[in-house]
Amino acid sequence: MSTTYLAATNTILKELNEVELSSANFASAVGIHAFAKDIINRAYFDIVNAEEEWPFLIEGNPEEPFTGSLYIETVAGTKFYLLKTASADIRTDFKSIDWDNFYVTTYGVAGATAPYTNQKLHYVTTQYYNTMFRQEDNNTVFEAEGYDTPRRVIRSADNRYFGLSPVPDKVYRIYFNAWTQPARLSAFGDEIVIPDSWINVLYARARYYMWQFKESPQQAAFALQEYNEGLLKMRRSLMEQTPDFITDDRIRFT
Repeated sequence: MSTTYLAATNTILKELNEVELSSANFASAVGIHAFAKDIINRAYFDIVNAEEEWPFLIEGNPEEPFTGSLYIETVAGTKFYLLKTASADIRTDFKSIDWDNFYVTTYGVAGATAPYTNQKLHYVTTQYYNTMFRQEDNNTVFEAEGYDTPRRVIRSADNRYFGLSPVPDKVYRIYFNAWTQPARLSAFGDEIVIPDSWINVLYARARYYMWQFKESPQQAAFALQEYNEGLLKMRRSLMEQTPDFITDDRIRFT
């Protein structure tokens, strides 16, 4: 079970020897109690925003045999698709999209049979797309013919949509990975998505803000050091590491 907003706030209050909050008076907290609630949220978003792709923020679940955690089915003749179908505006969109790992397939599409289409979609920049492919794709839309299997993916100017090139000629599944942006903690029972094994990093950051408020620079410095060290350990443990070196298995002939 994840740590709740109430439990995290009370942890900080206990360290200050303050009276703990309850579910009954949590919403009406004032003074130092209200400040404790605020700094939990500040610490929460400091950690969440420290990395775009924390694994605990990924949306959906990978579906075999594909690595994408989400998919959207295309419509013949439609070029652009909203990445988060339930999102009303940028404030509720995904936090991050892995544009290098879009994948197109007909596997799982209603009525589709083997052999299935299966291929990676290559991400191309807007500038390159406009120079090389836009006119051809636009012509297929204007003429309502010439649609084909998508081979490239582009993103819209507002980053809320992905586009396909060529324009799809039928229904495909487009798999991709997306990371969500947690909502601000509000109710006492709201759960913090950070794994409990790393919740002390959040507490260290909250202590930093609290000791700044209490005008105790030495204690704040200790808390900041604890936070930075904890965040570094989180990155090493949870994020995929970049290799320190590259090996070459080619054989040299002389």
